[in-house]
Amino acid sequence: MVSYKTVAGPHTDEGNSSAQLMYLVILALLPATLFGIYQFGLSAAMILLVSCATAFIAEQVMLLLRKGGVRNVLDGSALLTGWILAMSLPPATPWWIVALGAIFAMTLGKHAYGGLGNNLFNPAMLARVFLLICFPVEMTDWAMTSTPELIEGQLQFSDAWLGEGTIDAITAATPLSGHVNPNEVLPMWQLFLGKHAGSWGETSALLLLLGGLFLIWKKVITWVLPSAVILGVFIPAACLHLYDPALYLSSSVHVLSGATLFTAFFIATDMVTSPVSAKGQWIFGLGCGLLICLIRSFGIYPEGAAFSVLIMNATTPLIDHYLRPAIFGSKAAKA
Repeated sequence: MVSYKTVAGPHTDEGNSSAQLMYLVILALLPATLFGIYQFGLSAAMILLVSCATAFIAEQVMLLLRKGGVRNVLDGSALLTGWILAMSLPPATPWWIVALGAIFAMTLGKHAYGGLGNNLFNPAMLARVFLLICFPVEMTDWAMTSTPELIEGQLQFSDAWLGEGTIDAITAATPLSGHVNPNEVLPMWQLFLGKHAGSWGETSALLLLLGGLFLIWKKVITWVLPSAVILGVFIPAACLHLYDPALYLSSSVHVLSGATLFTAFFIATDMVTSPVSAKGQWIFGLGCGLLICLIRSFGIYPEGAAFSVLIMNATTPLIDHYLRPAIFGSKAAKA
């Protein structure tokens, strides 16, 4: 009989639990969240509240039905899913559509696959595509910004910001909606700061970039996937713009507007639905960026981030199969 002596494996632990990682991502999203509420008003805050609360309740119900640990509802995954879904929605989205999307994300997007760590697709993006297909009018109803103004020493809030009156908001086109006439695109500084219409949590490129850099600094994510997504958008967009500047938006507009940075730092980097190896992450990120650019330029939707993430999510098992990291102690690792 062979006797084996158990020893400690060659692993390291940085001390971050899954719950800590979830709450760090929420912390990184907080500046862009507060800016979105400041810019679009109480309707954005209501969307966030409804989405997170519904996702939290749906998570608890599913854990009870599946006889799982009810304490797991506090791990932050449901809260983060509801948070990301809310930020990806237009500021005028009706509350019942928001609630329906959050329920879909938690039930069919997460627990139908077995719960945390088992889902094939990003639950928030799966819910967003579901809502876009079922409610195309409401999901493309972009509202103009209605920030509070300081008048005679007093802060004034418009009816649109407060959500009062017969007209909640004035609709407007997003920067990506103007791809038929690139000459009418907003200035770069306005795109960078986020002073334009769009999904209420995705407009500020500056704050999303700072939040993403915070996650890299805290080692929640690496620089590989965000860089790959941004390059995947930038390169084909630059080629299309060079081919016909009068028809296609510049690469800088593609990167700074829409959900490019939101996808690069907070959605594509989902540890469950993205590849493990660095090579796999490059393929995954470049694929996401390329699809975003192609859908924006040739598709019927002005934004293709959610579709691109779901398509690449489906390729993750295949990428991981062929680009698995070498097993520790194997000949490949030793070489």
